[in-house]
Amino acid sequence: MNKKYSRIIEIPDIGDVLFERSKRAKHINISVKPPSNVRVAIPKDISFIQAVKFFRKKESWVKKNLYKIKHYCFNNSRSENVNLLHAKDYLLNRLENLATIHGFRYNKATIRNQKTRWGSCSEKNNISLNIQLMNLPKQLIDYVILHELVHTVVKNHSNLFWRRCNQFVGNAKALDKQLKRYSLY
Repeated sequence: MNKKYSRIIEIPDIGDVLFERSKRAKHINISVKPPSNVRVAIPKDISFIQAVKFFRKKESWVKKNLYKIKHYCFNNSRSENVNLLHAKDYLLNRLENLATIHGFRYNKATIRNQKTRWGSCSEKNNISLNIQLMNLPKQLIDYVILHELVHTVVKNHSNLFWRRCNQFVGNAKALDKQLKRYSLY
């Protein structure tokens, strides 16, 4: 990579951190991804020195997320053992059952092996569920499905969204926090 646009800086107790200019970044953005990759996206009008100072203020957040990745990641061999046909059958049937029980309508549903999301709902109410949901407890599978079904009505994560989720799952934010203990990697 061109040194003008990116730099790798070793940060004690964290390791190598990639600081990289981004045309799309409007703010400094730090991301932590498995196994232990840390990237800082920098808008074009921010200096590398300013970005490093910002990073230093967020070091405890980075360490916390690196710890989570290290201790809560799925064992890759476990995630590979998901039977695609069984997963599709179970997840699509569960989606249909929960939608019917709670009066939700969606357009299409797909099951994918996604790297970053447990599920998603498009503007056209197409729902995509991650095959790796099969590695979660059933309560969390239902939470993700109901979370996406609520998105067919409320397209954001506003207070209204969380109130609607709570109508179907109880304490949605507690379940969301529990879900964050699991990783897709």
